[in-house]
Amino acid sequence: MVRLLVTGGAGFIGSSFIRYLSRVHPDYRVVNLDKLTYAADLEGLREVEGRSGYAFVRGDICELPLVEELIGTGVDAIVNFAAESHVDRSILEPAPFIRTNLVGTHVLLEGARRGRVARFVQVSTDEVYGSLGPEERATESTPPAPGNPYSASKAGADLLARAYARTYGMDVVITRCSNNYGPYQHPEKLIPTLITRALEGRPLPLYGDGLYVRDWIYVEDHCQALDLVLHRGRAGELYNIGAGNERTNLEVAELILKILGGPPELIAQVEDRPGHDRRYAMDSSKLAAEMGWTPHTAFEDGLRLTIEWYRQHEAWWRRLRRAAGEPGSG
Repeated sequence: MVRLLVTGGAGFIGSSFIRYLSRVHPDYRVVNLDKLTYAADLEGLREVEGRSGYAFVRGDICELPLVEELIGTGVDAIVNFAAESHVDRSILEPAPFIRTNLVGTHVLLEGARRGRVARFVQVSTDEVYGSLGPEERATESTPPAPGNPYSASKAGADLLARAYARTYGMDVVITRCSNNYGPYQHPEKLIPTLITRALEGRPLPLYGDGLYVRDWIYVEDHCQALDLVLHRGRAGELYNIGAGNERTNLEVAELILKILGGPPELIAQVEDRPGHDRRYAMDSSKLAAEMGWTPHTAFEDGLRLTIEWYRQHEAWWRRLRRAAGEPGSG
């Protein structure tokens, strides 16, 4: 039996990964450690609650005694999703991002080192590479060039993870994924913001000219890639995970309105945010070559599934939106 400590497992990607594990590896034991900040929600874990082998612990990854206590119960691998991740919030108040994303990762690494955990998977983001030119694609050897406090905190955590691998000989693997979308994503993120506002017939806010480019990956495809990296990734390596679905924010908004039958006049330009990265893009050929991974979900298919999910879960996103407000749009 494989024993996993999943941190940040009540967040969007973390909860998706736990649900994925329950289907693909039902014999695994999973301990989910999550602080339950505004962006976390246990609703996405209802289907795994009560199952043997799953346990939820509310706590902070920055608390070393708690981390060591959980590791002491027997942990084969840690998969670290725990992070503050909303760029707008990082610009307004960077300190929580530095604490959770950098200090918290250090605590987990130290706990893993002391507890001799066999594998540590650091889940990161393509945003650490910074803004790229029209034809550029970041590879695993591209130096980090973060452009905001969020991406800087994640880049710092990645570097710390690599340092622990080299200095202490730990089995650490880092993944950097492009923008995720799918069910249970917090309504402050770009695609949920656009979907929920379109469902209400309200304006769809886009920063600046709306031509900022992101590569979108359906969260289930990301979970499949993480599963492969967890089991087959080479120690000390970094793996990019991207779907090749590059779209401008404007194109995403237009497609959502097309699917829902909303008027294009709902798209509204808003004042740009500081340091807005123009384009993210990655080369994921390393993961494909080593593990045969390719994404299965075409962007429009995944978007239709996501729109339908938000249509059917209005009470859920209205509750989270009331609790957190609407600080930005992507």
